[in-house]
Amino acid sequence: MLQNAGLMRVGLWLALMAAGVSSLNGTLTTVLAQSTEGTEFNSTFENDDDGWITGFADLPADFDQETFELDSGFRELPDGLAGNGVFLQGHNRSDELYMFLKKQVAGLRPDAAYTVVVSLDLATNVPTGTFGIGGSPGESGYVKAGASPVEPVVAEDSSGWLRINIDKGNQASEGTEMINVGNVAHPGVENNEYRIKTLVSQDRPIEVGADDQGQVWLIVGTDSGFEGLSAFYYTKISYVFSAVESPASLPDTGDLALSNWAIAGIALLGATLAAIGSFLLVRPTHPRMRRR
Repeated sequence: MLQNAGLMRVGLWLALMAAGVSSLNGTLTTVLAQSTEGTEFNSTFENDDDGWITGFADLPADFDQETFELDSGFRELPDGLAGNGVFLQGHNRSDELYMFLKKQVAGLRPDAAYTVVVSLDLATNVPTGTFGIGGSPGESGYVKAGASPVEPVVAEDSSGWLRINIDKGNQASEGTEMINVGNVAHPGVENNEYRIKTLVSQDRPIEVGADDQGQVWLIVGTDSGFEGLSAFYYTKISYVFSAVESPASLPDTGDLALSNWAIAGIALLGATLAAIGSFLLVRPTHPRMRRR
């Protein structure tokens, strides 16, 4: 009788162990999924500029406003488009005018490394295949996107020019903190009407590290070789951050993470032993048969 009870207890223990390992496997899987889950920041500019700050660089510090015609701010979109956006305008007298937006975001893991995918909607009135002074108004208007733990700041350099402190590259060339995601030319533009162009860095994720407070500066802009007047509206900007996990930072599931087949086998064995033990305990006893 005691042996039968022990058999049942062993079976129940194996079944409970299988359930525990299954639960542990599920927990580890959840941790791994959370470690690679993206953190997203979206701006649709429905009511305001959502904290984005406009700026200009790569022009003389003593520039003439009437010549450069710089303008920016939160605006209603032009005729033919619904909604609002952040407007940027400039006359590229310097042959390298950079017009940009920047915003600081928080809530990331301090000092963690991330890959970033950027998507933005740009309202442009520039058709494809056009020609202009210094380059094409469309194909020479490079749209750049990036991120940095350091705030992008414009300051006067030793030559008397306004330069930005992050490495954005210059026009077609890219920097370590910004990449080209496309240009401002739109094949559907006619009669100077604005059309929305969507640009995505999906195939070329940007790498950035958060600062010790879990903060990062986002930055998008146009870096143009066209020496005329350009004016655009940013109508949507989206950044998706995915943590770059080192092997040391992930839980080691080697000996603990059993396959589903192994867990099922343990559970089946435990249930079988428990059933046998239970049967033997409740089986009616019979007197021994005497030999004739």
